[in-house]
Amino acid sequence: MTSDDTIGGLGEFRLIRSLVDLFPQGEHVLVGPGDDAALLRVKQGHVVVSTDLVVEGRHFRRDWAEAADVGHRAAAQNLSDINAMGGRAHSLTVGLAAPADLPAAWALDFARGFAEECSLVGASVVGGDLTRANELVIAVTVLGACAQAPVLRSGASPGEVLALKGRQGWAAGGLAVLGRGFRSPRALVEAYRRPQPPYDAGAHAARAGATAMIDVSDGLLADAAHVAEASGVLLDVRTDAFSVPEPLQAVGAALNADPIALILAGGDDHALLATFPADAVPAAWDVVGEVREVPEGGEPTVLVDGAPWESETGWTHF
Repeated sequence: MTSDDTIGGLGEFRLIRSLVDLFPQGEHVLVGPGDDAALLRVKQGHVVVSTDLVVEGRHFRRDWAEAADVGHRAAAQNLSDINAMGGRAHSLTVGLAAPADLPAAWALDFARGFAEECSLVGASVVGGDLTRANELVIAVTVLGACAQAPVLRSGASPGEVLALKGRQGWAAGGLAVLGRGFRSPRALVEAYRRPQPPYDAGAHAARAGATAMIDVSDGLLADAAHVAEASGVLLDVRTDAFSVPEPLQAVGAALNADPIALILAGGDDHALLATFPADAVPAAWDVVGEVREVPEGGEPTVLVDGAPWESETGWTHF
């Protein structure tokens, strides 16, 4: 294969053979890529499954991120979903729909980035599919296991606290500067290109007594609203609980934007947001709010400093 090859020129099966070579298999994989389906060994616990789509022009741009970056991002958003259940991902499948003139090197670099991200949790890519399309679309399904009862969005109770683990607002800051044609602060641009989910925190939170949990993919307030609705509670987020790192301060000054808004409405960092009894919050988590009862006649919602947030709360898909 040469750097000038396209996926249409190589053909489906030659490219698949090259892609498969990039994905090492874990010991839980009895049958990996190459058969009608993968065969996995599940020793104990609960099986958890999630699926995500990544669409060029909607979720990424090739002039903003290299193929390997897109691979890291696509893997991270799926691995983080399992993390948010208190589990650990072990297997993924990847579907790639692409124009025939897409450079084959792009697909291979994407696969390398995807595999590198999966290696952070010891997960294997066990299969997938490849087809021709007018636009570049990536579909990922991830499977994982929970050694204990999975943590759902629906378990929060009044009197508990809301806590955060991981970076928040960094990817949103990177997206904001890229959208203005800039490439700095570099730390924020890199955070957008390659998020750093706290992969070890989900299972730890579950063992510590987390009652509800979600990964922040669409925006802290938007995702907190899913927890509030599922649990039938009111969540009150405190802005004074957040420290604003220097790169976000710089972006706020340069773009005349409130960095707190980037923290509250930004997604794609894949931090974990969870509720805990007040005496059960793990040491490395930051308490950022509280869980309260819904007032009589009211509805589950999210407040900021005791009042409704009047600006954007996060990403909307439609």
